[in-house]
Amino acid sequence: MFDFAWSEIALIAVVALIVIGPKDLPRVLKTVGIWVRKARGIAREFQGSIEQMVREAELDDVKKNLDKAAGFSFDDEMKKAIDPKGEIEQALVPPPELTGQNTAELPRVPADALQPEAAPAETPVVPAPDKKAVP
Repeated sequence: MFDFAWSEIALIAVVALIVIGPKDLPRVLKTVGIWVRKARGIAREFQGSIEQMVREAELDDVKKNLDKAAGFSFDDEMKKAIDPKGEIEQALVPPPELTGQNTAELPRVPADALQPEAAPAETPVVPAPDKKAVP
């Protein structure tokens, strides 16, 4: 953990034995052990809380992606790609007199959309002149 070598640990033990004394050393080591155990427990709890928050954040992202994928509608996407303004769908609606439905139930289509485009004006047919009438 702190990367102590055996020689460093032995030096600390000799200094502790001299400073604390052989009579009080077991009690001090017990107290140090209790504090180290509490510090490790607090660190473990903190690390567990952090890992739980990370899992919840990742789960929220996964849930959003799943909701987005579940809401995908192939038909709607095709309608948006092929007929974004709905003009083709309106053109394919049969007139109410053919379906026998009430006109209030059908979608409204502008009158000019149902009218065919004006055909170019036809030139009148002029009969060919009679060959007998020419002098």
